Amino acid sequence: MPLWERSRIVSVLAVASLLTVAAAAPARADEVEQVRNGGFDGTTDPFWSTAGMPMTLTDGQACVDVPGGTTNRWDVAIGQNDLPLVAGESYRFSFDASGTAGHVVRAIVGLAVSPYDTYFEQSPVLGDLTHYSYTFTAGAGTAQGQVAFQVGGSADPWHFCVDNVSLAGGVPPEVYVPDTGPRVRVNQVAYLPDGPKTATVVTDATTALPWQLNDAGGKVVARGSSLPRGVDVSSGQNVQTIDFGRYTRAGTGFTITADGETSRPFDIGAGAYRTLRADALKFYYTQRSGIAIDGALRPGYARAAGHIDVAPNQGDGNVPCQAGVCDYTLDVRGGWYDAGDHGKYVVNGGITTWEMLNEYERSHAVRNVGLNIPESGNRVPDILDEARWELDFLLSMQVPAGKPYAGMAHHKIHDQNWTGLPLLPDQDPQPRELHPVSTAATLNLAAVAAQAARIYCTYDKAFAARALKAARTAYAAAKANPALYAPGTDGTGGGAYNDDKVTDEFYWAAAELYLTTGEKAFAGDILASPEHTADVFGASAFDWASTAAAGRLDLALLPNKLPGLAAVRQSVVAGAEKYLAVQKAHAYGVPYAPANNMWDWGSNSIVLNNMVVLAGAHTLTHAPKYRDAVLTGIDYVLGRNALNQSYVTGYGEVSSQNEHSRWYAHQLDPALPNPPAGTLSGGANSSIQDPYAQSKLTGCVAQFCYIDDIQSWSTNEEAINWNAALSWVSAFVADQA
Repeated sequence: MPLWERSRIVSVLAVASLLTVAAAAPARADEVEQVRNGGFDGTTDPFWSTAGMPMTLTDGQACVDVPGGTTNRWDVAIGQNDLPLVAGESYRFSFDASGTAGHVVRAIVGLAVSPYDTYFEQSPVLGDLTHYSYTFTAGAGTAQGQVAFQVGGSADPWHFCVDNVSLAGGVPPEVYVPDTGPRVRVNQVAYLPDGPKTATVVTDATTALPWQLNDAGGKVVARGSSLPRGVDVSSGQNVQTIDFGRYTRAGTGFTITADGETSRPFDIGAGAYRTLRADALKFYYTQRSGIAIDGALRPGYARAAGHIDVAPNQGDGNVPCQAGVCDYTLDVRGGWYDAGDHGKYVVNGGITTWEMLNEYERSHAVRNVGLNIPESGNRVPDILDEARWELDFLLSMQVPAGKPYAGMAHHKIHDQNWTGLPLLPDQDPQPRELHPVSTAATLNLAAVAAQAARIYCTYDKAFAARALKAARTAYAAAKANPALYAPGTDGTGGGAYNDDKVTDEFYWAAAELYLTTGEKAFAGDILASPEHTADVFGASAFDWASTAAAGRLDLALLPNKLPGLAAVRQSVVAGAEKYLAVQKAHAYGVPYAPANNMWDWGSNSIVLNNMVVLAGAHTLTHAPKYRDAVLTGIDYVLGRNALNQSYVTGYGEVSSQNEHSRWYAHQLDPALPNPPAGTLSGGANSSIQDPYAQSKLTGCVAQFCYIDDIQSWSTNEEAINWNAALSWVSAFVADQA
């Protein structure tokens, strides 16, 4: 979700305004230097530093003794204000820096006044004096720009020096060329022995090429010729397809050689998918709010509980509404942090929980998968214990009886203002707020609570009854308030998640209530809904904003007596046929082809959710083509793509490692971890909304609109709904073995 990070140097602005402006440093003939006295020639003016952290000149460098005990990078800093920036202009930001070994400086170019937007940042790990230089394109123009070196967030005091600070405009833009490795692209994780096996070779050749499959020892075990496919629209590459599906022997360390290139290694076998099925679900434990993460259960990921009313947290135990929204507070502790920030959102939590519970209903094997969570061993399947953590939060977001909009659900709860990276949940100092109720959030609650009622009745009848009561109440409240929409302008401190079309949520909620109760009133609402006969399987099957397909899938695949059920089931097959046709036409075998080749935010989850529909058609028809389509589709996510990388952390020789997150932030702070194995990155996003991606990827073609950097929240964030799709599909693949 959008993140306009705050530099938060308000306390030093008054000091900065008193400093004397020195002469500008000389620039090259074709460049314009913005920083004044960047070489600290006899004085530190006009640079400022945080009060209580004076600068001194040491060997011509500006140095500070950084105090320990601060929380955030921006708590203490050095900087210079009133620098002009021109939107669309390319700049080189360079400096020399040293510091106590292992400490990190957050070097930024941003806005010196509220809202303190950050236009560019890097966070090098310091040691001996080193020269750093970066080129970026300004996404906005201002006369009140700033360079700053943020050095807070350390428990211990340390020493920092900087010299030769430069922000030069008029430099040539840096051309970003991703390292895509060998031109033969494969699923870097595994192919099933009895499944399709396809690779892609990027080549200038227009006639068929010979290929060979090599085992781990280099022995050739299969040969063949490739199929020319021409230029792939989604990548702009001329490609050919290699089909080695006839080889069925299991093993590890296989490679494919074609056109003088050898692929990255891969396995043939099912074991990796059983592991991935578990890891994709284990992701949720370290996303939990309101509980300390136990290092014995997740080595390397231990952290204190976040938002439990312990300073500096404002806490989630007694959260008020935004001003003028309500006159009560709610205890909304628990749940999962939605993505890379500390917000919790009912609409995204709803579709995520639905997909997890749907996985439970569709895959018997997943019920026995151990997740090594605190609840393990309590005679409830671990997948249900994990989903329960979110369900309890969702129920807590319902407006109490006797209050305006009783039974509705608040849309979200998050910080009053944006925070920066990195920031552990227990260190978040921002006030928390409940945002207004929405019809969409209320129907999400109704749908997943009804779904939970039928699933948990075997394990906890009291909870199941509570969930069903909440679902009925929410559904009635939504019908009484059918047009309360979350505004797109409510995006400060958290994502807006705005949605002004809720016929799909009404359809989904009615479907889940009918499947749980069998009551005619809910069946009537289903049959009367415009969504019931609409083609709900578009370029994207379902996500947090489009939920009709969730209802359609459950109606088609779960036992019920809805009139006209044959047509419902046929609609799922028809939707799968569309995705199958898209996949067959796609040179990389992806069941996704958005209009105008504009790939969406979170495209990886869209690809996977389209495969959920294909899997549904396989369940309904038992036709192998739908099974094979799922097995081929997952290849894209695991490495058979234009960038030749897996989008799942820890899976494949080259995988996403630096997903946007405040606590999986190793790229910014070596003391913090990368995301856990089994974390899905959002993936290619043609709109590249964040400044970092814009500085690297402007003009990118579809699949190339991605960069594995923590700053790229529009292409590389992690999110609970995305991992639900990964978990669901990996479970399906594991089940096929």
